[in-house]
Amino acid sequence: MKKIVKVLCVCLVVLVSVFAVSCPKKGTGAAKSAEKLTLWIYDAGRLDVLTALGKEFESEFGVQVEVSMVDLGQIRNQFLLASGGPECADIAIIPHDNLGALVENGMVTEINLGNKSSSFLQPAIDGFNYNGKLYGVPLAVENIGFFYNTTMVPVPPETWDEMVTMSENLIRAGRAEYICGLPDATYNAYPVYDSFGGSIFAKKGDGSLDGKTVTMADQGFVAGLEFLTAQVKKKLIPENIDWDAAHVLFESGKAPFVFTGPWALNRFKEAGVPYAIGKFPAARKGGPAGNPFLGVQGMIVSSASPRRLLAQTFVTDFIAREKSLMAIFQAEGRPSAWKTVFDSAADSDTKGFNAAGVSAIPMPSIPEMGYVWDAWVAAAALAFSGDRSSADALRNAKLQIETQSK
Repeated sequence: MKKIVKVLCVCLVVLVSVFAVSCPKKGTGAAKSAEKLTLWIYDAGRLDVLTALGKEFESEFGVQVEVSMVDLGQIRNQFLLASGGPECADIAIIPHDNLGALVENGMVTEINLGNKSSSFLQPAIDGFNYNGKLYGVPLAVENIGFFYNTTMVPVPPETWDEMVTMSENLIRAGRAEYICGLPDATYNAYPVYDSFGGSIFAKKGDGSLDGKTVTMADQGFVAGLEFLTAQVKKKLIPENIDWDAAHVLFESGKAPFVFTGPWALNRFKEAGVPYAIGKFPAARKGGPAGNPFLGVQGMIVSSASPRRLLAQTFVTDFIAREKSLMAIFQAEGRPSAWKTVFDSAADSDTKGFNAAGVSAIPMPSIPEMGYVWDAWVAAAALAFSGDRSSADALRNAKLQIETQSK
């Protein structure tokens, strides 16, 4: 009976979509266009599994799903153009930090997951929340982790001070040269700032970010930069930050720690370095662990699609369920946004990233974030070189962001 009701509901959605068609594909009738959904993806690792899921949806609901690989930049551009015609997909997968411009321009449809929201990791839901409304179905999450050399450090440190002490002991014993490989002083170092209570923007009453209130010159953020600067001055972290060199320090055993993501796994395995991944240290004993930024990939529905009601059915009823999200996770291995699938991870690497990212901070998707990176990089460079104090450097960065955001 439930099956019959579901099919009838979808048929009704299809009929509504038919009559809602405002810009059908060239050379086809409205009825035919309403019977096929187009899904754009930018990651080849998901192509086979989503094609298979599309065929399953067609078998179950009688609606074809055409899955195509499309460059992420083209996805953004075509959704912004919102032609609703042959060049515009009904559904696409995007990283959540690409969401802001699409929402601001009215190009994506609000999503209602109902009770299913509680089955997703809250940070994943937060990632596709914009101004208090949900605009995507989260599929997977991604964050950096705290790598440590298990030969040099059998038990990971609980605080940053412990990390420094362990490293200094190894350096004195001639077993290391630096504390850690630091690929950058911004994205990869964010767990340091967060552990001291730092944030980039204030929050509004509904929990969304307030792009007009920059907080990266507040006490917590300053304390994070002061900690990093102190290690640079002691020559425990190289002053000249370089992404590849930071990884080489860890691979070669010159540094017992590195802050990096799953993209580094293959090079570490090839180098034969013994490693484990865990949560980041805290600023103080018993304090909260530092949280990295979280990237969330999810499905959005074009507001220009004449089949948007049917597309919403596909993403909220068919994709947003454990069976579908387990298939996606098993196919490409990124930590799932669905809680039970996230918790099912068996391999040590995925478990380590999950431990580091369980309370991760979704990368801000508001337009003002685009002005943050250059100002932040410059602030860290000024502090590391000693040209400015950490507080002065961050005040300057805050002013720069606020000026550009006007």
